[in-house]
Amino acid sequence: MLKEKGKKVTYNDILKFNWYISLALIENDSVKLTERDVDFLLAMHSGIKYPTFVYDTFKDIYFTDDENRWIDMVVTNVDLLDNIYKKALAYFALSQSCIIKRPFNLFHRKNLYLRFSDVERNFGNKATWDTPFEIHFRKFVDEANQAVFSNAQQNRALNLDVFAIEGEFDLVYIDTPYISKTGVGVDYFSFYHFLEGLVNYSKWAEIIDYRTKHRKLKGNGSIWINKNQIHSAFDQLFKKFQNSILVVSYRADGIPSIEEILILLKKYKENVKELKRKNYKYVLSTNHSEEVLLIGN
Repeated sequence: MLKEKGKKVTYNDILKFNWYISLALIENDSVKLTERDVDFLLAMHSGIKYPTFVYDTFKDIYFTDDENRWIDMVVTNVDLLDNIYKKALAYFALSQSCIIKRPFNLFHRKNLYLRFSDVERNFGNKATWDTPFEIHFRKFVDEANQAVFSNAQQNRALNLDVFAIEGEFDLVYIDTPYISKTGVGVDYFSFYHFLEGLVNYSKWAEIIDYRTKHRKLKGNGSIWINKNQIHSAFDQLFKKFQNSILVVSYRADGIPSIEEILILLKKYKENVKELKRKNYKYVLSTNHSEEVLLIGN
């Protein structure tokens, strides 16, 4: 998060759908989805030609046929909303509904079968998976509406490369993807590509890598998950925002190491504090790790 003088700015350089969430919950300070809006979003309307892209493209990958048809209908209706903040709130509810019905809450594998396998389960929540999309959607709309309020400031949400952002900021919070000590990065673009496709529905067919079983999006990856570029990326980022308070969140057992990040941070900051949270366990991780917060001013 970038806190500009008199303003707050959020930024995510990986996924556009996160920009919509920021629009809905940070930039938006008054607009909510009404019951009439929700009823419109959840119904099929005469005179509207509903595409079947999700149904045709993702059969037996993430959701059932009926659920795929439902997604095609709702995302088409969302695009018809004439208010950007209402649209953002609807994308939030739709994306959260998709996430909660997924094993591991991810889209990294073709594994719909996990929802229906007759096996003893020690993970997930089958009751949640079996709950209809509409119920989840209405619940998340209600949660989003309750989160809309005015803080008496002008808030902005941006979707830019971090190195392209202009302006002076009081504080810059940095929470990049994590690279493990073995050199494997946490690829959020791969984990949540389906949600990115939803917010790019009209051009989704053009950006899919059809060679992959789970229909991920084309892309060369981010410097933030490249072990050969991550050190210089941190250095460049610290230099760019050296006049701001810098707050960096990272894991103690990653690349770069906390010691290496400290060295880079101290190039631009005289005073650096280190705070640790022990025994933190991440999703899909079998190891416990320290979460470290570095504050430079």
